Amino acid sequence: MTPFILSNAVSSSPMPDRENIRSHFTESAAVNQAAMKTLVPAIARAAELMADCLKKGGKILSCGNGGSAGDAQHFSAELLNRFEMERPGLAAIALTTDSSTLTSIANDYAYEQIFSKQVLALGNEGDCLLAISTSGNSANVVRAIEAAHENRCSVIALTGGNGGSIATQLGSGDVEIRVPSTRTARIQEIHLLTIHCFCDAIDRSLFGR
Repeated sequence: MTPFILSNAVSSSPMPDRENIRSHFTESAAVNQAAMKTLVPAIARAAELMADCLKKGGKILSCGNGGSAGDAQHFSAELLNRFEMERPGLAAIALTTDSSTLTSIANDYAYEQIFSKQVLALGNEGDCLLAISTSGNSANVVRAIEAAHENRCSVIALTGGNGGSIATQLGSGDVEIRVPSTRTARIQEIHLLTIHCFCDAIDRSLFGR
């Protein structure tokens, strides 16, 4: 078998397609506009729910896989440290960061339980779970939501497409923010923007303008 040599591929490949790059911007702008028209009320409700949780001494747990794990950690960092204003740190835990915990649960039980076992151990009544899945079908995120309900935690779900399994398991007190796109990259872009909206709204609710 002939080994693949990256230098040969690079030297023979064409220049990046500028029209394709522009199409990413165009599509992203269109999805942003569509999301703004449909998601603002749900984002506002979710931010209010999280701010109320923090006001009452609760905490926000967050989870997701891959890029969504990065979003969960991003959100937690913005709350624990700060977003745009100087203020005290806020209680948030990303369930994606402890490699020893993640690998021990996956090894001893199942990968589908890596978040749910943490939610059962750390989540208390009145806490919130920010559950992120672009497809809405991530099995470990679905299990985390089940655990959150078991511990009487509210759930805010960031999804896309048709909402997947997550859309069917949310309760009346939960909030789903479903991006109107089926393309993972576009969904992740709106998820990140939504997280920044959460951070700004929480800061304004707790600390004013």
